[in-house]
Amino acid sequence: MKKTILKHVLINAIEYNGKANPKSVLGKVIAEDPSLKKDMKRLVQEVNKIVEQVNSWSLEKQKKELEKFGKIEKKEKKQRRGLPDLPNVKGKVVMRLAPYPSGPLHIGNAKQFIINDWYVKKYKGKLILFIDDTIGSERKQIVKEAYDLIPEGLKWLGIKFDKKIYYKSDRLEIYYKYGEDIIKKGKAYACECDQKTLRENRKKGIECKCRQRSVQENLDKWKEMLNGKYKEGEISIRIKTSMQDPDPAFRDRVLFRISERSHPRVGKKYKVWPLLDFSWAIDDHLLGVTHILRGKELMIESKMEKYIWDIFGWKHPEIIHTGSLIIEGIKLSKSKAQQEVMSGQYSGWDDPRTWSLQSLAKRGFEPEAIRQFILSFGVTEHESHVPIDKLYTINRKLIDNKAKRYFFVSNPIEIQLDKIPIKEAKAPLFPGKRKYRKIPVSKKIFIEKQDFVANRGKEVRLMHLFNIKIDKKAKYTSKNLKDIPKIHWVSKDAVKIKVVLENGKIIEGIGEPELKKVEPNNLVQMERLFFARCDSKLKFYYLHR
Repeated sequence: MKKTILKHVLINAIEYNGKANPKSVLGKVIAEDPSLKKDMKRLVQEVNKIVEQVNSWSLEKQKKELEKFGKIEKKEKKQRRGLPDLPNVKGKVVMRLAPYPSGPLHIGNAKQFIINDWYVKKYKGKLILFIDDTIGSERKQIVKEAYDLIPEGLKWLGIKFDKKIYYKSDRLEIYYKYGEDIIKKGKAYACECDQKTLRENRKKGIECKCRQRSVQENLDKWKEMLNGKYKEGEISIRIKTSMQDPDPAFRDRVLFRISERSHPRVGKKYKVWPLLDFSWAIDDHLLGVTHILRGKELMIESKMEKYIWDIFGWKHPEIIHTGSLIIEGIKLSKSKAQQEVMSGQYSGWDDPRTWSLQSLAKRGFEPEAIRQFILSFGVTEHESHVPIDKLYTINRKLIDNKAKRYFFVSNPIEIQLDKIPIKEAKAPLFPGKRKYRKIPVSKKIFIEKQDFVANRGKEVRLMHLFNIKIDKKAKYTSKNLKDIPKIHWVSKDAVKIKVVLENGKIIEGIGEPELKKVEPNNLVQMERLFFARCDSKLKFYYLHR
């Protein structure tokens, strides 16, 4: 069992730049030997133990250990180019994006937007951006900055939407017209029942007394709502569905409610607000939307839209549901991010802990990496579970030849060399290119403390320089390349560097003097450590390993 696990841990670690993922390994191990499922507890413990051990090794050692298993046959996955065709395409494809402006878009939101964009580009159709700024709730409030942050994030991703941006808050009179129409058709009523009564009635499938009102009585109540007679929570407009519907949540859902909170765009001009499924149903029809792509958690909203379209006798657009994208290793919460930004705990909406598109841009991600990452999961109702390392791997391939290489020592310890036969090192600026940087050398050298502790008394190679025997007073040994550990270093004229990590913490260290020439927005690789984006002079944002 251990041998099988070790093999798959090594394969996974090498694929993801030295860091194996236990969940990914577990699936591969069981696929090779299903009998191991009999003792899952022991299997999980063994996988975690071996993953921890292998992840502590260098990538070089991992590759050498994998070689002991002989030639590994790699099964090539047959990948479909692009996504499946849209169903029932007749004429011009029109799709829409409907983000709620409680903050900028984050990497989780990006899935639906990128897929919509891909289809519209394929069919040369039209993509509408509809800011879904209905009033929201106390818990999930609209953020004024989001009106600019959302289009900004979409443009960064390369998503091309129609020039005209629509806002729900501009269309209240339109919703009122159709709200009145649906009341006139006898399909909606004004309800003044308290929440407890409503819950009990819906649970038992009992019609409330308000449902028996005449059309005229409901219209009168509706006009009184619009004229400000009622306060928040006193009345709502509900649609008439079957009180025997198998799903209690579908029974007589709310179409309009009163909110007395101020809105960022229209203030307190309106107090009666539609719920999302009603406004969606109206807008999707009026704007000629042909295909709607949304998460499967919104299936009841899709059912409600169809119900409303049928009341008005409107043609149904195609609705496609997709499963959630669960990215292992990160936490996505727009409401939490909103709280932390507003409280000042986060530095802003581009703080790396928000995982917003702005934060990804600040760290130096390539928009194309996000697109490739999202599109690799296709369109399916199944949830996709994937380690964040998959995104890092895609991004690494796109930036590897762009990022200049430098040395950075985050936890420096000083050593003294007994002699220096070379006073200036010549090191590659890019991998595989004939461009070099020069690093000044003196007898005083700084290396990582962990390298000092791990190799004290041993011979190591100072990268792009020569070999030494590590100690406080280190001894020069030779210029010759050997199969010994290679470590990075900084010497004469070192500069102080700040790096903002993905958890928001800031580390400080020293780097080679050429780092002071790096311009903002340029990508670098701190050799042996990580990629980073220069934000300002000598300040960098961590990207990934």
